[in-house]
Formats: sequence, structure tokens, C-alpha cells
Amino acid sequence: MTESLIPPETLALVGEPLSDPVTVVIDQREAQRYAHAVGDLNPIYFDEAAATAAGYRTLVAPPTFVSHAPVPPRPMEALREDGLYLTADRIKLRVDRIMFGGEEWDFVEPVHVGDTITAQARLAALDEKDGSKGPFVRTVRETTYTNQDEVVVARSRQIGIAR
Repeated sequence: MTESLIPPETLALVGEPLSDPVTVVIDQREAQRYAHAVGDLNPIYFDEAAATAAGYRTLVAPPTFVSHAPVPPRPMEALREDGLYLTADRIKLRVDRIMFGGEEWDFVEPVHVGDTITAQARLAALDEKDGSKGPFVRTVRETTYTNQDEVVVARSRQIGIAR
């Protein structure tokens, strides 16, 4: 029998927050820059009259902007060669590499310019599986985004594959 790729102290983290919550106010300029960057020029992001005519209380942010907004700026020294940032990850596994395995989203309510959004990430699932190339670990990090009224506006699940 081989040793599990998941140490017991890591398995105990399932369901636990992975960091402190991050809160940010949705900024009009940043939301609009993001919309331009992703090529989504929907008028509800740029024209308040169009947004209110569509039934929104004010300008809306593009749906996935909610994941971009709470990311603090970091220095270039924190950037890895592959373009990802160095992190002090609490999820310790007995593996050599970790790959992105996909992301799922639930968009529950619109996010408006001026909303205060709080993002809270937790380890939703962690399991070891046998694959054609040997054992691997599937991780699921779930981030819940709530607004100033404590209403869930979105939820993302990022799947990681580690071997």
C-alpha cells in the first residue's frame, strides 16, 4: 500500500476557509476597463440609461469581473515564470505539479457599480483518484461572492488536478 497523496492535516481543511475574506467596492472605471478587455461591450456596462431601461438600478459589472475585482495588485517579483502569482498555499499535497482543471460558475444576482462585494474562498472538496497515469488529487476551491446586503451574487468552483 502506498502513502496517500493527501496528508491528514490537509484533508482536515475540507470545508474550511482558505484565507480571510476580501472586500472591495465595484469601481465603474475598472469594471468598464474589464468589459473592454474581454470584448463585452454591452451597453448596460457603459450607459446608465441603458442599464436602468433594462431593469437594473445602475450600471452593471460584467459577470466574471466579480472574480477580478478582489485581487490585490502584486509586485512583479511575486510573478512566477508561468504567469501565475506565488502563493502561500495552505493545501499541502505529496505531489510534484498542480494543473488547472476547469472552473464552474453560478451567477445569482447582478453586480452593480458601487456594490461592496466580499469574496470568501474555502476548500470545498479534496479526493484522491486512480488515473491511467497513476494516482492524482482533485481539489475544488469554492469562492462565494456576497454584496453589501449579504446576498450571494456569484459562486465559483475552481478544479485543480495534482499529481
